Amino acid sequence: MKLKIGIFDSGIGGFTILKSLLKTRKDVEVIYLADTKRIPFGSKNSKEIRLIAKEICNFFVEKNLDALLVACNTTNACALDILEDNLKTPCFDLINSVSEIVEKKVIGVLATQATVRSSYYKNAINSKKENTIIFQQECPEFVSEIEKEKLNLDKLNYLSDLYLRPLINKNIEELILGCSHYPLIYDFLRKKLDSNIKIIDPSVALIKKFNESFAIPKTACYESLSYDNVDFFVTSEKDIFFKKVKFWFEINKEIRLVNLRSKV
Repeated sequence: MKLKIGIFDSGIGGFTILKSLLKTRKDVEVIYLADTKRIPFGSKNSKEIRLIAKEICNFFVEKNLDALLVACNTTNACALDILEDNLKTPCFDLINSVSEIVEKKVIGVLATQATVRSSYYKNAINSKKENTIIFQQECPEFVSEIEKEKLNLDKLNYLSDLYLRPLINKNIEELILGCSHYPLIYDFLRKKLDSNIKIIDPSVALIKKFNESFAIPKTACYESLSYDNVDFFVTSEKDIFFKKVKFWFEINKEIRLVNLRSKV
């Protein structure tokens, strides 16, 4: 019996959560929803994000999920309560999960504008660990660059320098990648930091928390990475998303188009 898991994001950021999940277990069926029509979420205001969250619930409510993995930090920061209240199913989120594994005193957070302005990361970390100093950096251009069919390496290199410099100047000891898109450019970011600065991918913390709640059967342990039991849904440009799935996962998968407003 497989667990039915929902994952959603505005685009490909949730790929980091999906991959972290499938690296640990094979007893899951995944419904991946990308609201590509309204990407990026991070530049929207809280009211817009909360409305989107309600429509995402409408999509998932009839899917009989065993759990929802909130792969979007922005929705996590602005509308986690809507997801939990409307779906009535366990919701595992990035921010609260990662707040439990922070170890150092001086923390940097790279995130979208909406996530930074919500102060959710600061509040979550400070509630778990007192006397932690947290510096946040808005990264308004990262998502749109990472979503491109062909990555502009020069632009990503420039943006990495731009967004990391203020945090490096604060002598951070750990860096949280506070948008699920950012681990996709981990190598760019790693090269910009001293080796003693730990980079934290919240997807790893989320999946750890999920696996603690849903024990992995001995017969369902990870053997090899497979996307056979993953269904992808998008709200626009399914042919473009097909290419992105092929690029990041090296697979060919059917992409289904849905309209969140009419639940189809």
